[in-house]
Amino acid sequence: MVRGVQCSQPFAATIDSRKGGNQLGTLNATKMPAFLTNNPMLNGFPWGSSKTAYSADGYYDAPNTGVIRSYDFTIARGTVAPDGYEKESMLINGQYPGPTIEANWGDTIQVTVHNNIANPPEGTTLHWHGQRQYRSEAYDGVPSVSQCPIAPGSTYTYTFQANPWGSSWYHSHYSSQYAEGLWGPMIIHGPNSVNYDVDLGPVTINDYYHTPYFDILEGVVGTDQSKFRPASDNNLINGKMNFDCSISTTANKCTNNAGISKFRFTSGKTHLLRLMNTGTQGVEKFSIDNHVMSVIATDNVPIKPYDATVVTLAVGQRSDVLVNATGKPTDIYWMRANLAQGQCTEPANQPLALAAIYYEHASTTGVPSPNSTAHVDTTDPCSNDDLAQQVPAMQQTPTTPAKTINMNVNFALNATGNLVWTINNQTFRGDYNSPVLLLAKGGNTSFPDHPERNIYNVGSSSSVRVILKNTTPTSHPWHFHGHEVFILAAGTGTWDGTVVNPSNPARRDVQLLPAGGYLALQWNSDNPGVWPFHCHIAWHLSGGLYANILEDPAGIRDLDIPSTSYQVCRDWAAFTGGSIPNQIDSGL
Repeated sequence: MVRGVQCSQPFAATIDSRKGGNQLGTLNATKMPAFLTNNPMLNGFPWGSSKTAYSADGYYDAPNTGVIRSYDFTIARGTVAPDGYEKESMLINGQYPGPTIEANWGDTIQVTVHNNIANPPEGTTLHWHGQRQYRSEAYDGVPSVSQCPIAPGSTYTYTFQANPWGSSWYHSHYSSQYAEGLWGPMIIHGPNSVNYDVDLGPVTINDYYHTPYFDILEGVVGTDQSKFRPASDNNLINGKMNFDCSISTTANKCTNNAGISKFRFTSGKTHLLRLMNTGTQGVEKFSIDNHVMSVIATDNVPIKPYDATVVTLAVGQRSDVLVNATGKPTDIYWMRANLAQGQCTEPANQPLALAAIYYEHASTTGVPSPNSTAHVDTTDPCSNDDLAQQVPAMQQTPTTPAKTINMNVNFALNATGNLVWTINNQTFRGDYNSPVLLLAKGGNTSFPDHPERNIYNVGSSSSVRVILKNTTPTSHPWHFHGHEVFILAAGTGTWDGTVVNPSNPARRDVQLLPAGGYLALQWNSDNPGVWPFHCHIAWHLSGGLYANILEDPAGIRDLDIPSTSYQVCRDWAAFTGGSIPNQIDSGL
């Protein structure tokens, strides 16, 4: 192993309370390289010259570079005001958004997490969205499933291979905690499918709340139906946006015109933007005035490019886009992210987020002129871009599935009148003290006395197809951990069995399940574990819209579970006195 590639970002005791100590969205933000170079090279590339986006699968063909990328994260409460409204949040190394993780495909990422959450203390975890975690689910970061929570005052180190490559993010998976600020971008450099000139790095988009997450959660899973669908207060690009303080109803300090994110374009150059919806509930519609985007990747899968003026991103989804700088050197244009509106999505008090793009000779104190014209959005508010356009660069054809599961998505009021979300009439609730993966490792793969764990045992099936039927009036961004997923079809009504692009269907790890519609998914069942399968709207997940896919029980017993996984459970048991803490939701 090549050790000592230190990427940790030191904890800042004093931070800029508006910006949260993060350079994203500023003109000082560092442009990203094609790949990291402080490591061995093979024919000019960390992964060698024979692996290309058209010949290698990011999930299955990762090299072993022998390089360890080490990060050190301290999680603690802190005060930030990304839109001018000052509030207490949970921060990683004092930053909002959290530090950007960067590695090459095939590197080993090692993140040591110190839980310093206090007043009051809370457990925490971090999940590495979209990473395959092949035979390493113990580091997937899902409490009650792959690990116990990291207890306050304790430390846990995650170690996993950077696999697949692409643009993604990490976030807390403890309750709805990431809505409080525990998330950050994660960029894994790999082979390019299309050439470009400038990598502008992450462009995060997220709905934002001024109310503490736990207060919102009490309403979401409570009995007052007026609180079941909470409206977000703002919409941010790279953690910034203005807010009209005159409409604030609290005594919190608030500053008008806090500032928006800024980006630099160079005339005649092609720019890569790594779009990611890191929000809590809203569907984002992203566009750049007077410019057309070329979409070259969806989630962690390179695709054959297609043009778009508006790109749809549900929670957890990412799209890499190329933009040709066709403006004049003195031009300024708006970048926009609009939260979709309507019954099929979630409410927002300020749905529009703005950022400014400055060409090389433009005054960075100026604003776009009236010539900066928004594109007309003709996309469906609650559906992804057409699956027929999302053709993976590397062809894969799904086989006839060995197992098919039908799942009906719904919601209900339980016996106490609290809202729960269900799959096949069963809601999920986790036990922080007894992670299912550790139980399965010990041979316990049947849970007749615990239907709330919502486990679907697929045994040794080589491939699995799931057909989701949505009987609710809202859409759900559906996510599966640990796998590259074929998106066979999505639409309204009932699926007729037709697969879109059957010889090479779209592949990604999050896809919108339309309101009143269906979503047909399939994957190769080749990664032993107990894998989360869930809606990525934080409030729905906390309400129990989740299932566990128990894959290859015999293979789970052969997994090498690190002793630190058991120690983090002992630490958690000591913190809780062996009992579950005040868990008002599913735990996720």
